[in-house]
Amino acid sequence: MKRHDETPAPSSLEDKKPRLDMVENEDQQAFANVGDQVNSVTQTGAEDAQGHPVQEVESMCMRCHKNGTTRMLLTKIPYFREIIVMSFACPHCEFRNSEIQAAAQIAEKGSRYIFKIESKEDFSRQVVKSETATCMFTELELEIPPERGQLTNIEGLLNEMIENLQLDQEARKEAQPEVYEKIEAFLKKVKACLEGENLPLTFYVDDPAGNSWVEYLPGQPAHKWSMYEYNRTAEQNVYLGLISADDVAQHKLAESKQKKEATDSNVSASLNNETDSHPKVSGFTDHSEIENFENEVQTFHATCSACSAPCETHMKTVNIPHFKDVIIMSTVCDRCGYKSNEVKTGGAIPDKGRKISLKITDPEDLARDILKSETCGMKIPELSLDLTPGTLGGRFTTIEGLLTQVYEELHSRVFTQTSDSMDDETKQRWTSFFAKLQDAKEGKIGFTIFMEDPLASSYIQNVYAPDNDPNMTIEDYERTHEQNEELGLNDMKV
Repeated sequence: MKRHDETPAPSSLEDKKPRLDMVENEDQQAFANVGDQVNSVTQTGAEDAQGHPVQEVESMCMRCHKNGTTRMLLTKIPYFREIIVMSFACPHCEFRNSEIQAAAQIAEKGSRYIFKIESKEDFSRQVVKSETATCMFTELELEIPPERGQLTNIEGLLNEMIENLQLDQEARKEAQPEVYEKIEAFLKKVKACLEGENLPLTFYVDDPAGNSWVEYLPGQPAHKWSMYEYNRTAEQNVYLGLISADDVAQHKLAESKQKKEATDSNVSASLNNETDSHPKVSGFTDHSEIENFENEVQTFHATCSACSAPCETHMKTVNIPHFKDVIIMSTVCDRCGYKSNEVKTGGAIPDKGRKISLKITDPEDLARDILKSETCGMKIPELSLDLTPGTLGGRFTTIEGLLTQVYEELHSRVFTQTSDSMDDETKQRWTSFFAKLQDAKEGKIGFTIFMEDPLASSYIQNVYAPDNDPNMTIEDYERTHEQNEELGLNDMKV
């Protein structure tokens, strides 16, 4: 398991740390605009601002299949890296094309740039968009997919998008008038933004190769420009050609086999066998009379809380690997059929609370053991599920079992009892919630579990133990005075 003070394992989470430090006392030459450097080339064969020659290569035109000329210029973007600016011109059909390519190797991590467009002048901010980058404008609900590399600005990206959509508008007007109207309304909205209306906009550039860039201006407000790095997924590495799809398939197969072996040998899977194979001991028995006391199921008489009839409560101590000992208690009434179970953790009260998060990415993850104590709160944002401390009591089960208990409790005790008086909108929300919860139980959708326990008495099985689980994070934190007060720790004298 991974604590917050250890070196984190590679994951898909974003590392919010700038890749390059932005210093304002750098040589002023570093702030020279790329356009000014290119304009310094006055003739073919001259040198650019950094002494690199403009090279010419004869190449075939893809439109008329005759020979044209490709010019290449090596230049450097301040605070970014070296790039190659290429321009092709065909003297026969007048076809022209320009693009850029990164002159450096693929970065170790992907990068994401976020830029706030707050005025008309911000549209002139320079952008390097590589052939693997995706650009997004959140408020416009616009996404520009990966295509050829470009050295342009934000206004240039939008103008090119407008031109591409307008090319077939006349044909759409006749064949699909409703689509034509929607595109016209969208183009009108984009043009209004270019004139400085409907601002601010949020502009994203996401490049798994890490070879894209949005211009940074020293001294600008911190909220306008930000850059994040993240670890690429296996699919992104395949897309970039760094690894093959076969390597990914073999790695997933090995990982799945490892998970299956770990979950098959977990505590909950072996409890039934242990219960049948070990004798029960009634009453309070002297430890010395039992050869292996920890493996015995203790049984003592109790009273059913539902019908007040005599019943039996079974208790067993279980050691959870890499965690601590817990006490599992189960009560069954033969008269009315009442059943209940509860889990208590042993040991001293820890000095700190604990937060655990687990990303469920595989159906086999649902077989992991999970211990949710009475003081633990649990959230699953993707399912809109929030269990406050005390809900369901203490539970030691699997993730699938916990979701099943939540489903049965809410459906039988809440939805079934009150659905007749619900309005259609409320009933529809409940139905949608149960559908998502059912999909989660069956492993059809991924989700993330967040658990927070001020007594650090909750646990999720790490199938990679003793190594760190790349999909799990564990963080210890200091309890507040209010939390200690609620738990009765402030008045406890030891």
